This record gives sequence, C-alpha cells and structure tokens, in this order.
Amino acid sequence: MRILVLSTLYPDAARPDRGIFVETRLRQLVAGGRVAAKVLAPVPWFPSTHSRWGRWSEWARAARREFRHGIEVRRPRYAMAPRIGMTPQPLALALAVCRAAALWRRQGFVFDLIDAQLFYPDGVAAALAARWLGVPFAITGRGSDLTLYPRFALPRRWIGWAAARADGLATVCAALTQPLVELGVPAARVAVLRNGVDLALFRPLDRAAARREFGIDGPAIASVGHLVARKGHDFAIRVLASLPGWRLLVAGDGPERDALRALGAALGVADRVVILGRLPQSRLVSLYNAADMLVLASDREGLANVLLEAMACGTPVVATDRWGAREVVTSPAAGLLAARADAAILAAIRALAAAPPPRAATRAHAQGFAWEATTRAQEAFLAGTLAARR
Repeated sequence: MRILVLSTLYPDAARPDRGIFVETRLRQLVAGGRVAAKVLAPVPWFPSTHSRWGRWSEWARAARREFRHGIEVRRPRYAMAPRIGMTPQPLALALAVCRAAALWRRQGFVFDLIDAQLFYPDGVAAALAARWLGVPFAITGRGSDLTLYPRFALPRRWIGWAAARADGLATVCAALTQPLVELGVPAARVAVLRNGVDLALFRPLDRAAARREFGIDGPAIASVGHLVARKGHDFAIRVLASLPGWRLLVAGDGPERDALRALGAALGVADRVVILGRLPQSRLVSLYNAADMLVLASDREGLANVLLEAMACGTPVVATDRWGAREVVTSPAAGLLAARADAAILAAIRALAAAPPPRAATRAHAQGFAWEATTRAQEAFLAGTLAARR
C-alpha cells in the first residue's frame, strides 16, 4: 500500500519532539515492509525566523522538504491568520494536499489513500482533498481533536461531516470513540489502534547513575509534557508542598514556564522544583529511571505516551483518571489512577510510595504495549479502508 500521511503534528529539526508519536507509529508501520509512505506536514506561512515571534518563528524555520528516518516529509506553507485561522484552516490544508499530490504524481508516487492523523483540521482537510482527488481516506483521532474541538460549533459540524464520509475511522484509545458516537458515528465503524512503546529505547538503566545525572539524592517525581495548563504540572507542584524531602523534575517547555516557577516560589518549594526544558528521548529515558514515579495530572489526553515510556523503564505512574489513562493503568504494577484534585493526587503518590510495585513488574506490564500488535492492526485497518472504498 502507498499512503499519503497528512499531519499538522510532525517533528522537524526545530521541534524534534512535536508530534513524535505520529512519526514513531509511522516508522513502525513502514518498517513492516507492507506500506510505503510519504508525509505531508503543512505549516502556517510566516515571514520571519526571529525567536521573538515564538512558535511562528519555529514554523518559519521548518525545512520545506527533508527525509526523516528514510521517509520523505514535505512542509508546504499555507495561510492561517492568528486567532481566526481555525475556521478556514481545513480548506487551506486541503489545497496544500492537492498541490502535493500533483507534484508526487508527476514524480511517480501515486498514493492509494490519505491517512489523516487528527480529526481537526487534518481529517476535514483529508475529506475535502480525497473528494477532489477521488481517493479513499482514513482519519485517526488522538486527543484534543475529539475532546476539545467538538465543543466549537463549526469544527463540530466539520468533524461530523468528515467522519460520515471517511472510508476508515480509528482512535488511539476506546474512550475517544464516545465523542464520535455523540456525533452520530456508529461505534462499530471505529477501530481502536492504541499507541505502542519502543521497548528497546525505553528500558531500565542503572538507577544510581541516572539519579546522579539529575542530582537526585532522595525521593523524586517526574512530570513530563508541554508546559500548558491542561498538562497539570501545577498539581504536581502544589502537592510537593505536602511532601517534604521530595523533588519534582519537570521535562517540557511552553507558555506556562514562568507561572509554574512563580507557583513554586509562592509555595516555598522552588528549591525542590527543577524545570528541565525540552529533553530528547535519550535523556527522558534517564529521567524516567531516576524518578520514583511519573505523575501525569492531565485534563485531556488520548493515550499518553509518557505513561507507556515511564512504565517501560520500570517506573510506575500516578495518572488522572481521564480518557485513555484508565486503559493503560490497569494493574497495580502500572501504578494508580486518581481524581484530578490536589488531595486525590497527593493520596495516590503517598500510597504508591508506601507500596511501590517491583520495577520489573512495571516493565513487564509495559511489554504488553509493544509496537508489533499495533502495527499489524494498522496494516489491517488500512487494507480495510481500501476494501471499503472498492
């Protein structure tokens, strides 16, 4: 099968961790030898690469064409006005898809289907482009595209329209099927293609060495993710005030960095909160090994990769009982679920610290999420998408 992967969340040199879960899944799929793929990762046009423009300058620095792990990635620019760009964005993306399709066809790559990696805006754009190009398309829901965007009237209608016309529908966890059902999509139409974890990369290391790397000499919590409100790093900082002697290491960057620092100072725990910034996956492995547990107090997630990564390193987790977390934390070996409230998260941390599972058992739990099963399921899903159109 030859597929065109459409994703507005895809890594590049300036943002190597952006959408890495999309790239990792695709790499596993292509490695199976039954699928050939090219990636279209459109980015908004912006004239300046000066860092003062924040994420806009990062988009401007993204290479228009590159090969990542042997897969060709093109990043055509499209018009998107700040603050009002969400509504016309699918149309602009669809036009970018059609231009890329024409180019690739001239170069001999005629794809069998479009595989969109979010319902909005990617999935809507795929529906429009597929209609114009006369090819089947599939959409995979991953998180906020189904937990957040349907709250807005026009995106909700667009998502429903695209889902009704898709040849294949998938989500990364069973919980994300419900928003589609609420839009009128029969649950039987939706395949669940859960995320996997790279067990060769995320693995147990020498804990003593990992702890020295981060200067840890006592109990420590890791909190990993973009520094935005929905990730809930502030919960971890607040509960730290009730955990004397503990340290919190936060891996990530984003607009909430200064607010999180200020919160730590106001609570008198600033000396025990370390904001590490963005870490490459190689250092994340060390961080997971150094920590006693990972805390993910997120409000909205599909199936959070950080949970699988930590567990693969033998590190148990405390996660808020939202969306896909309850499909990952399914045994005492994995860790504990908690309500998204300070008292509940604190109680879970204390309970897990008092009776931690053997790290080998946590690793064994993560081994149930190896990529092989997901890759086979994805191959079957794409074949079924083609068969549905035929």
